[in-house]
Amino acid sequence: MAVATAFLAPPASSAGKPVEGAHLTVAASGDLLIHAPVWKRALVYGRGRRYDFRPMFRAVRPLIAGADLALCHLETPLTYGPPRGYPSFRAPVALAPAIRATGWDACSTASNHTLDGGQRGVNATLRILDRFRIRHTGSSRTRAGARRLTVLKARGVKVALLAYTALSNGQRVPHPWTVNMARASRIVRAARRARRAGADAVIVNLHWGAEYRHAPTRAQRSLAAALTRSSAVTAVVGQHAHVVQPIRWIHGKPVVFGEGNLLSNQTAACCPASSQDGLIALLDLRVVRGGVRAVRVRYRPTSVRHPDFTVVRARGASRSRTIRVAGRSRRVVPIR
Repeated sequence: MAVATAFLAPPASSAGKPVEGAHLTVAASGDLLIHAPVWKRALVYGRGRRYDFRPMFRAVRPLIAGADLALCHLETPLTYGPPRGYPSFRAPVALAPAIRATGWDACSTASNHTLDGGQRGVNATLRILDRFRIRHTGSSRTRAGARRLTVLKARGVKVALLAYTALSNGQRVPHPWTVNMARASRIVRAARRARRAGADAVIVNLHWGAEYRHAPTRAQRSLAAALTRSSAVTAVVGQHAHVVQPIRWIHGKPVVFGEGNLLSNQTAACCPASSQDGLIALLDLRVVRGGVRAVRVRYRPTSVRHPDFTVVRARGASRSRTIRVAGRSRRVVPIR
């Protein structure tokens, strides 16, 4: 049983179909933004001989590994060569085994830094994720690869993950299929295709919004409304603002506008002090007659502790808020 859930799920039927009333929890976390001080600290953890990011995630591992499915957002490309920090990122290969060891099942790779290393950087990133058996979506090595769906299964429920970015930092896009650029019509078509392929639920990950702005932009609100209007989309989660943005229910579906940073070196020295904060969203899905619905969202506040860059589970950082799910009052509550 996932430690993040407060209920037991009945087993899947022998036919492999999800059983009505079954529950599962999907954990989705914020930006992995590997600045130079972060990878230098990882080298310290590796005693100067290798990079080791695993200690940075030790405090949140029970929450991530305990969820039925866990989704990460890999904002910075991975490299076999020397790492680089801002403004053109290359994160060490060692980040991938740390992602795997912490318990994330899949990562979105569509961001404004996806193209920092061009197509070669995209290819290296995806090869590294494949090497460590981490599913991924949002960028591709080939046209055929861009057509492949990322579908995860837990408790008999098939969940498709789609990932897109609304920003590219003005970098040249080598091929139309290199990185998924966010357009409502394109995303809805992909969600429908995932449903036809057998997905019971579709979660859309978006890299969007304005940096350091807590309020969602007009473009975010418009895209969220267009996506949640589609019956093919189950939930939307997002990153990029580097600060936490609201969780809202739109057309009866949850939209986590911005999860903030999970791991970065952004502090008050360069950015808003709140850029050290993030949240891990916990989407509770339930099998109902006619499909799978999101019925509740919980979240766990996080922050980055300096100087050791440990992601800690913050306490008392936010209040419970009343929201509405399918016309009824529900609560979004921090997990203690």
